[in-house]
Amino acid sequence: MTGQRDIQLDAVRAVAVTLVLYAHFLAPNGTSFLGHLGVRLFFVLSGFLITRLLLDARDSNVFASGPALRAFYSRRIIRIFPPYFAVLALVWLTNLEQSSSSLAWHALYLSNFWYALRNDWNPWLLCHFWSLSIEEQFYLAWPLIVLLAPRRRIEAITIGVILFSFAYRFYWPLTANPALARDLLPPASMDALGCGALLAVRRARSADVPRWMRLGWPAFAVVFLLVVWSDPGPANSAWEWGHWALVQVLPLVPLVAIVAACSNGLGGRLGKLAELPPLLFLGRISYGVYLYHPILLAYAVKAQPWIPLNVSEQGPGRFLVAGAATLLVASLSWALFEKPLNSLKRYFPYVARSRAGMAGETSWIGPPASVSALDLQQTEARR
Repeated sequence: MTGQRDIQLDAVRAVAVTLVLYAHFLAPNGTSFLGHLGVRLFFVLSGFLITRLLLDARDSNVFASGPALRAFYSRRIIRIFPPYFAVLALVWLTNLEQSSSSLAWHALYLSNFWYALRNDWNPWLLCHFWSLSIEEQFYLAWPLIVLLAPRRRIEAITIGVILFSFAYRFYWPLTANPALARDLLPPASMDALGCGALLAVRRARSADVPRWMRLGWPAFAVVFLLVVWSDPGPANSAWEWGHWALVQVLPLVPLVAIVAACSNGLGGRLGKLAELPPLLFLGRISYGVYLYHPILLAYAVKAQPWIPLNVSEQGPGRFLVAGAATLLVASLSWALFEKPLNSLKRYFPYVARSRAGMAGETSWIGPPASVSALDLQQTEARR
């Protein structure tokens, strides 16, 4: 797929991170289903992009699983680790919210287990790391399946992962335990990641989203909104559990349809809107925006005596001040820190170029032009 068609996926990232910022900065009472919806959209997009990338590498006629796995993990480390551990170092040095007791869990990408085991969102400052831990746990396991499992079995395995995640949701009503674990343990997010992966698997065999999904996603979106706005009922009632399950599952169809449409390339006015430069830039720096925004909010609250707007509570003041600070820091991080480091990815191609005159041997000297589409930079939406 060309970069021109993939560029609209940056708009998807921008929408997802905006939903999260709204939930954490502006939404009444400090919570909103839109924030969780933004995270689910990130999961669908990640499942799609990572699986497509791995399948493209696997389908190359010079594919070797060992080098491809090394390349994948090396490139993920280059992209994810530097800003992530810079944030942890800052939190440790400043001891914000007395977070030091949990830093080892966050450093090992076990944030979701930390909060699930304690059934508590403390320290709040790093609670958004739960989703980054889910992503990293997915990155550890999924490439092994896609690159090592029998090629003809990958679609069935993906469907099995999605069904397992659905079945996981039935366990919690049986225990009558609305603990954080029901949302934070890995199976709770495998349906979204799996649905994105399934889209990539279908694309690899020249299929797309099913017709019922392409035509029926607006109906799923409407039903989802009706469920969200409905009364969830008494605690631990049958409807409360059904309400929770529907809010988790119903959005998957619209989210997959959105990712499929943007990866194909929207036309007309929607296509032009999805390629607006500010929107694309926000999508490009979305990792930094998501990573830094609670940290900068904490600093803004500490600086409240010197800020004329109210940043101590949810509202326009917090959204303007903390939001502007987040965009500024994420932009600087991208330009001065993340983007230069990303250039190191060229040393870790997914497939190797054959050495001239040495049949069957390969040299890791960079990706050939014929497989340039395998470069992960295409998913960073460069024209």
